[in-house]
Order: sequence, then structure tokens, then C-alpha cells
Amino acid sequence: MKKIITLIFLLTLIQVFYTTILNAQDWKKEYEDICSKTSDAMSLTEDELKTLIERCDRLKSVIEALDDESTKKVYLKRLQMCRDLYQFCLEQKLLKK
Repeated sequence: MKKIITLIFLLTLIQVFYTTILNAQDWKKEYEDICSKTSDAMSLTEDELKTLIERCDRLKSVIEALDDESTKKVYLKRLQMCRDLYQFCLEQKLLKK
């Protein structure tokens, strides 16, 4: 039980730390890095796909905090499309097992 609580605490701490690190311009670099792998999505491993999906989820909260509504809307949509592709590829890989 203590291990689970410790793990949850560490994951929460990592997420807060990760979100704090991403400042106004760093989120674009993170977005570009995440979504640049879409053309190779089917060749990625399950762990790589899971990591990319988690990164998408973390970046979403950073983008949602932006002040510029049009930038927020565009990048949230693009990020969601990247995440959906990675999720689809992961599901297909899991079905083939």
C-alpha cells in the first residue's frame, strides 16, 4: 500500500515539475517533438507509443493555460490528432498480440 501511495505521489510530483518547466516557448518545442513522430507511428514500440500519449496528455494542460485563444484552439486540435493517431497505433499493436 505504501508503495502505491509513494508511486502516485512521485507521478504527481513529476507531472507538476514537468508542467512548471515548460514555459511559453518550450511547449512549442515539446509539441514539435511529440508530433514529429506521427509518420513513423506504426514502427514505434508499445512503450514509445505509451510515452508519447502521456506526453500529449501533459502538454495538453500547458496549452490549455495559454492566453491566446486562437493559438490554444489550433494547437489543442493538432495535439489531439497526434494523440489519437498514437492511441490508434497502440490499440492495433495490442490487438495483434
